Amino acid sequence: MQTLADWHGGPGPWILFFPLIWAAVVIGVATFLRRTVRRGRRGPWHPVDDRPTGDSPLAVLGRRFASGEIDEDEYWRRLSVLDEQFGRKGGAA
Repeated sequence: MQTLADWHGGPGPWILFFPLIWAAVVIGVATFLRRTVRRGRRGPWHPVDDRPTGDSPLAVLGRRFASGEIDEDEYWRRLSVLDEQFGRKGGAA
């Protein structure tokens, strides 16, 4: 009975199979790590939020007020409209 390592006096074509397995393992690990790091260490199974952080309407309003584009009265008026539209969680009942 012949074994896989004894093919007419040599290792035979099976010797090519093992480097291919190791290459697939290395490529798989590298791909997994790249996707994990790219998605904020959450893993490749979570969807990516393409919206940049800090672009909520309240954040934009705060930036505009801080940069002086709108005055305090305009800020509070727009903030009340946003509170009505989006509603703040944990507000007084």
